[in-house]
Amino acid sequence: MKLCMIGTGYVGLVSGTCFADIGNQVICVDKDKNKIDKLNSGISPIYEPGLNELIKKNYTAKRLAFTTNIKQAIDSSDLIFICVGTPTKKGSIKVDLSYVYKCSKEILKYSKRKKILVTKSTVPIGTGDEIEKILKKKKKLFTVISNPEFLREGEAIRDFRYPDRIVIGSNEKKAFNVMRKLYAPLVNKGSKFFTTSRRGAELIKYASNAFLATKITFINELANLCEKSGVNIEDISLGMGSDNRIGGRFLRAGPAYGGSCFPKDTKGLVSAAEKYKIDLSLVKSVIKSNLNRVNLLTQRIHKILGSNIKNKKISFLGVTFKPNTDDMRDSTSLKMIPYLCKQGAKVNYYDPSGEKIEFKKIKNCHYKNNIRSNCINSDLVILLTEWDEFKSIDFRKIVKNNKFKVYDLRNLYDAEEMKSKKIKYYSVGRPNIN
Repeated sequence: MKLCMIGTGYVGLVSGTCFADIGNQVICVDKDKNKIDKLNSGISPIYEPGLNELIKKNYTAKRLAFTTNIKQAIDSSDLIFICVGTPTKKGSIKVDLSYVYKCSKEILKYSKRKKILVTKSTVPIGTGDEIEKILKKKKKLFTVISNPEFLREGEAIRDFRYPDRIVIGSNEKKAFNVMRKLYAPLVNKGSKFFTTSRRGAELIKYASNAFLATKITFINELANLCEKSGVNIEDISLGMGSDNRIGGRFLRAGPAYGGSCFPKDTKGLVSAAEKYKIDLSLVKSVIKSNLNRVNLLTQRIHKILGSNIKNKKISFLGVTFKPNTDDMRDSTSLKMIPYLCKQGAKVNYYDPSGEKIEFKKIKNCHYKNNIRSNCINSDLVILLTEWDEFKSIDFRKIVKNNKFKVYDLRNLYDAEEMKSKKIKYYSVGRPNIN
């Protein structure tokens, strides 16, 4: 099939590359010339394990192309995927759909024959209806459907190849047959092909992310109780997760949730509900609790180091919101590091995905390019992101400060083992045995 992916952000680039890899002709289009030039040179603008290799493979095979010419991309394709950003409006919980609607207007302008328009961006209930209104001048040329993505950053290629489910929402049954044919290589391997109304597909995406955000927030709040009552949160997670009705995934206590989806999608769902005068009080509480989570963890640093942290050397291991991605969106580090620097602490950080522009202008904050140079002579080492290379560090060997402490926000290390090495160790939701 001939596909056009409008937008070469995370969704458009990963999906487009993977569609090409299962045999389709794919054109990825973006107005950012610098990004397209990089892609045509074989350089991915995002960090995702295996993606660079997959881009080069399919580009060489001439199944994958990159362009800034949206007219050409639309004209040469049968299926057009909208993969642009849908951020939260500044100072609001409402979703900014301006990019989606702008795409729709360009599709209307350049389309001269029948097209299937697929919304892959995360959008509120009824967005497909609004797109149809934009296309009404040529409505006979278009079928508008919803096909939300469920790719996890750091595991996106595997998630595309072996999805839990493929969700297709359409008000025209003929579209299901076209999409089933597109996804046949995955369906034939056992992936569930789920069909529903267009509005149903739009809500499934928001509901899924809100539920997962709720699980994370729930276990984080229980971790607070565990710390006060001397109970190990890991026992609670295992005991709960062993119940098939609950499941163990997303029941690991740690920092606040972040990334490109959960923060904006929980707000987007609340905003969509308000349009229908429905009060999603549970989701509102999740949003509030997650915001408080960052403040709570930051204040605990004062309990570890004392109220005055001026000139204390604090080293962060990982600053992205999760491992195997360079995504900084709503990472706990974005609030924690500026706060500590403002209090006079000297902050170093190391992340395998590289230096971050977000911290370049912060006084007393410096990037280090390896674990040793980052942690040497630290007063406190904070494990924020669970990259694999952080899971077996000999802290005594690299820190070389007899009085240093470790604050493990991901519970990567065994408390008893750290105690045996005479390391002052603090974790999340576990009894303090120092």
